[in-house]
Amino acid sequence: MSKRMGFDDSQVTIKPQIAEVLKGLGFHLIELTVSRHRGSVQVKAVIYNGKPIGTDDCTKVHRAIMPGLELAFPEQDVYLEVSSPGIDRLIKDISEFAFYIGKKVRCYRTDITEWTQGIIKSANEEGIELNTEDGIVKLNFDTIAKAKLDSA
Repeated sequence: MSKRMGFDDSQVTIKPQIAEVLKGLGFHLIELTVSRHRGSVQVKAVIYNGKPIGTDDCTKVHRAIMPGLELAFPEQDVYLEVSSPGIDRLIKDISEFAFYIGKKVRCYRTDITEWTQGIIKSANEEGIELNTEDGIVKLNFDTIAKAKLDSA
């Protein structure tokens, strides 16, 4: 599982500032994508705070980070979409696991080529611990091919 996937230079430079603003509002920045299209910039921010994210939360975040994005991309039209991770989110970065401690997850494992389902007990830079029906299972990130939040 990749530690960092699909970042361009603008994402790397603005992500820490956006994450800091969101932290002050009580949110975590799960994902930030930036794409450019003929003089405009499309930004997608995925936020999380451990509770259901509503439209009021998305609006609050939009209003807080839009001025900074407009400064970061002068003379370009900036379009911002703010959303929650979704109930069946595909986990794209190993740093996300720490945000989802206490949540159900399904991990497709390369060591046994099947899915393991459980509740995330802990996460660190090497891997995760899951509470499963069969007890605690420790998974290193190098054995996780794919992981999804599990709403079931």
